Amino acid sequence: MIWRNIASNFLTLSIVLLLALAGAIAWGKHQFSGPGPSNIAQCVQIAPGASLNAVSQQLAAQGAVSSAYIFRAGADYLDKSRDLKFGSYLIEPNASMKDIVDVITAGGPSTCGTQVILRVGVRANSVLLRDMNPDTGAFEEIARFDPASGDVPEVIAAAQQKPDARLRITVAEGVTSWQIAEALKQVDFLSGEIKGVPAEGSLAPDTYEVEKGSERAALLAEMAKRQSAILAKAWEERPFGLPYKTPEEALIMASIVEKETGVAEERAQVASVFVNRLEQGMRLQTDPTVIYGVTGGRGVLDRGLRRSELNATTPYNTYRIDGLPPTPIANPGREAIQAALNPADTDYIFFVADGSGGHAFARTLEEHNANVARWREIESQRGQAVDTPVQDGG
Repeated sequence: MIWRNIASNFLTLSIVLLLALAGAIAWGKHQFSGPGPSNIAQCVQIAPGASLNAVSQQLAAQGAVSSAYIFRAGADYLDKSRDLKFGSYLIEPNASMKDIVDVITAGGPSTCGTQVILRVGVRANSVLLRDMNPDTGAFEEIARFDPASGDVPEVIAAAQQKPDARLRITVAEGVTSWQIAEALKQVDFLSGEIKGVPAEGSLAPDTYEVEKGSERAALLAEMAKRQSAILAKAWEERPFGLPYKTPEEALIMASIVEKETGVAEERAQVASVFVNRLEQGMRLQTDPTVIYGVTGGRGVLDRGLRRSELNATTPYNTYRIDGLPPTPIANPGREAIQAALNPADTDYIFFVADGSGGHAFARTLEEHNANVARWREIESQRGQAVDTPVQDGG
């Protein structure tokens, strides 16, 4: 009898323990897969050779996970405990432990932490140092300098040496190939020589992730590859009847559109003006092409065009030549290429600045002259010179 009672009690205890264990496992799974405790984005840095134990303790200390033990157990269960990837990773607010395991074992470019960014602009270049504020989860600017000065601030020089620093090149729409090549020469986290300036228009304005010591020539090749793919796709999908014989001619038009307007919503309208002019046998008469003929794409013309420059016959003076200039005049972005190959359906053949940053479009010379008069009045009210001719195209 006594043994029967002992067996019964043991069975009861075993059931209770099994139920408790099942409950603990269920609770652990819920903790592992449920929303995490951090209400802000966090940057998690995985050091080279870091162990799962060290990372789990780090995450718990940061408040990204509620339990280092459950995090380790979950990573073991998913068979990812040995898959940690070196780098700095952005963890979204309330990310679950499972989400965090997926992020830090997937690898790829670092998505947070220190960023050193070369920004290549039309008028100036800059190198920017940013870092994530752990209290807000937002990136904040730490320092900035002009790379042409050659005087790299110590804080940026030190940041470039960090093994997990994220190095990026951001190229603005409308910069020339010469400007890009010169900018790449100015930063010391790239290596190698640039042999010659790439063809105008052949480089895609975009953001490029690089590693310390990346070859400048390889980066330019990647820019050319992206631009070629963008142009090829847009050319393949173009509508019937456009006045371009080759993709290169479309790229030339895209570069003109890019330089004529900074208003995204206007690109297709600006493209329609130049397409209509080509179809009607009118000259394009656009200042940016003349400017390119003067500068050769080497920098910005910080003055108005002179009458002698407007009167000179050059391959880029679209007041003097018929049709398109021989090459693009800058590197157009994806949207400008799309606009050149998908122009708006209008009968506009003129446009001029309207004082708001955009343009006033016209179908007839009479309408255009009225728009020009309004623009001259705006210039006069602003105290600007009014003797520079306002051209048909822009």
